[in-house]
Amino acid sequence: MQNGAIQEFSMVSPISTKTLKTHAEPAIESPQKHTVLLVDDSRVQRRIVRALLARWGYEVIEAATGAEALDICATHPVDIIISDWMMPGMNGLEFCSRFRKLDREGYGYFILLTSKSETEEMVHGLEVGADDFLTKPVNAAELKARLTSGERVLKMESQLNEKNQIITDALTELQGLYDAIDRDLLQARKIQESLVPRNTLSVGRNTVSLFIKPCGHVGGDLVGAFDPNYNRLAFYNIDVSGHGITSALMTARLAGYLSGEFLDHNLAVEKRFEDFYALHKPAHVAESLNQRLLGDNGVGEYFTMAYAIVDLTTGHLSVTQAGHTHPVIQRADGRVEFVGDGGMPVGLLPDVEFENFEVQLQPGDRILFYSDGFTESVCTDGEMLEQEGLEKMLNRAAKLRGHEMLDDLFWMLTEQRGAEPLEDDVSAVLFEYEGV
Repeated sequence: MQNGAIQEFSMVSPISTKTLKTHAEPAIESPQKHTVLLVDDSRVQRRIVRALLARWGYEVIEAATGAEALDICATHPVDIIISDWMMPGMNGLEFCSRFRKLDREGYGYFILLTSKSETEEMVHGLEVGADDFLTKPVNAAELKARLTSGERVLKMESQLNEKNQIITDALTELQGLYDAIDRDLLQARKIQESLVPRNTLSVGRNTVSLFIKPCGHVGGDLVGAFDPNYNRLAFYNIDVSGHGITSALMTARLAGYLSGEFLDHNLAVEKRFEDFYALHKPAHVAESLNQRLLGDNGVGEYFTMAYAIVDLTTGHLSVTQAGHTHPVIQRADGRVEFVGDGGMPVGLLPDVEFENFEVQLQPGDRILFYSDGFTESVCTDGEMLEQEGLEKMLNRAAKLRGHEMLDDLFWMLTEQRGAEPLEDDVSAVLFEYEGV
């Protein structure tokens, strides 16, 4: 027999017949019928403890060795384990350690029976996975208190598992919704990309190049160009307030107002004669868009815009700058000039008078419209790029043409941002004039 084991039923104290009579009151039913695995090489000890457990409403399974107990744990859902520390073969500590490594659905509350009282031994027991200790010989009231404590732990663990399952189910549902939204956004991006059906428009020797890079799935920037009649060309760069789906819906609407594919619906042109379309002045286009937006209930978005029409025979441009960034001209000799006076955004206030300003280009000159995603981009030094930074980038790209130049400007922008993702949509329109 091991240290502390009970040799004869009649010799046990304090959990003897006297102890059992002391606790002979009606059985206390456990609120939830837990299963207790009782592990002890002493049959007498198991008989005594089992009698108490059964009276308290527990289902009891017995094992005489740690190996037998492990086999039971592998096939039965055990809630509480009461195991002797000192057993032949596998002792209680080793059994506890191996029990903790089992693949179980729920937690098992582990109580070690021991005659040891040294702190170091107790710490070692906690380290291998024991939850509580009982000294031998067992006192019924103390055992009941330990079981009550274990039931509280099991109840909290059960409640936590239920809540975790609720959270898991909610996360699974949210993931499904997110995946559906993600698919919709990818489709929305394709639709938005179709709003700019071509990224280059060439009329004679003159070229308009269009560039747009949203910071998310969809963006609030819009670029476009159309040539409704001979030697006349219109192009624009729009930046809608905000980001995301709402702004993207606004760009889709604006693309319909300024469609180059369906000129009959384009409010920037007026049909004259059978197949001739005249271009309205840029300021008139801004005023028309302003009236459209303010006339719609529930629309709180506004946008900035740079819009120009150009006479390809003379290189003369008429431009309106509705709250947009200042257009920049790069002359044939490389000189850079920022032009424009600012102006009010479109869709913000009623009865706004928009202004036109004039620009004269010579063959070899070019003008760039760009969104504030360029100039307000924060570089690795913590400062915004601003006009000075854009001017340096234009000087570096002076020998490049068309889309190659716009791609290079964007590459330089991302280089100066380091690893930081875009915070705003980036868009640009480049018109290169070579004359007729």
